Amino acid sequence: MMANKLRVGIVGGTGMVGQRFIQLLDGHPWFEVTAIAASANSAGKTYEEAVSGRWKLSVPIPDAVKNIVVQDASKVEEVAGPVDFVFCAVDMKKDEVKALEESYAKTGTPVVS
Repeated sequence: MMANKLRVGIVGGTGMVGQRFIQLLDGHPWFEVTAIAASANSAGKTYEEAVSGRWKLSVPIPDAVKNIVVQDASKVEEVAGPVDFVFCAVDMKKDEVKALEESYAKTGTPVVS
């Protein structure tokens, strides 16, 4: 077991794939979700508020992420700064996803797509 968990950001965390990442990482021995980013529509809300009525999974929203304030995914430096790496789960056109992921990578933040 690791002494310090790696800090993970989920970009696109309010969508279906992002919700699955959140669920799979809940209680993970190596990773802790410390940042969630999504569209500007969700930014500024707690994760629980942002996915209210849109949570697709049969398990409840993990307590560990309910009160994380969702950030605007386009504000790359703010999202990437305090995390060790990001999982990218955005639902956009392929060229838009590529551009967004490259902007995260340019901050020196590893991106798992």
